[in-house]
Amino acid sequence: MSPVPLPPVTEPFQLPFHYGALHQVGVDWLVDPEPVHRLLGKYHPDLTAATFDDGRALVSLNYQLYFAQYAFGGGVTQEIEFNVIAFPAADGHRLPRLTYAEYARGWDQTKLLGIARLHVVCDNPFAIRAGRELYAEPKHPGWFEVGLPSLNGPSGETWTVRCSAAGIGPDEALERAQDPLLDLTVRLDGLTAAPACSAPVTGYGTDREGRLLAGPMNVYQPYGWYDLTAPEHSGRTRLEVLAPDGDLGRDVRSLLPEGTPAAGAWTYQSPPVAAHHRPYYPTTGPRV
Repeated sequence: MSPVPLPPVTEPFQLPFHYGALHQVGVDWLVDPEPVHRLLGKYHPDLTAATFDDGRALVSLNYQLYFAQYAFGGGVTQEIEFNVIAFPAADGHRLPRLTYAEYARGWDQTKLLGIARLHVVCDNPFAIRAGRELYAEPKHPGWFEVGLPSLNGPSGETWTVRCSAAGIGPDEALERAQDPLLDLTVRLDGLTAAPACSAPVTGYGTDREGRLLAGPMNVYQPYGWYDLTAPEHSGRTRLEVLAPDGDLGRDVRSLLPEGTPAAGAWTYQSPPVAAHHRPYYPTTGPRV
């Protein structure tokens, strides 16, 4: 069998892409597998949806805020992904049998269980282009209003994300619209996270020629995973679809009927690298 060539890396991109900082929250839902199989076949025909507890499929929604340093300076990007956990159909015989909790902790060392991206909304036109051209991501413009756990803000572990529609103007700049797409709230206050060594995370895409692509993403410290399966945690997450007739809203509603409880949540926050401290009054001589 001849070696398979690597996908091309188009100019001006360079790989790997290095993140300067990453802040991320994701929510997982265990759902009826039939709608998932149908939708996955539409977007990624060479993938099969993984099944976990009681034969249910797993879908996720994850928000990212990241910083990157370029030769010309710095850039900040936000995006949100709607994913199905899936694997290449031809490799099903290589997969271990896992529960959702085992998968969430990173027990799949084959890394074949990856995120099949159904929709990605992003506020950086350069990142949108890179995602489309390098990884065949179904990436589209949007913008965000968020509240995040931060050392520079009030204490707590609540994340709020509102994603709204946007366009890209003729000058390649993001043009915000006033059409909200969805709201996500994740309240993790008072819970203890378990370390989850799930990286590298394999992201799947299908290019314009119908070829399946796989791109791994390494994260250099564990995620924190929160088990939300207990009934008392049913109100910890809230997802509201604000544009139910759009592509994203329609697909979210088809896989996540209103009231579907979350199975778990996971977070990652880059540690700070410096701190500018409170000023003080030095001793000075008498004023003249």
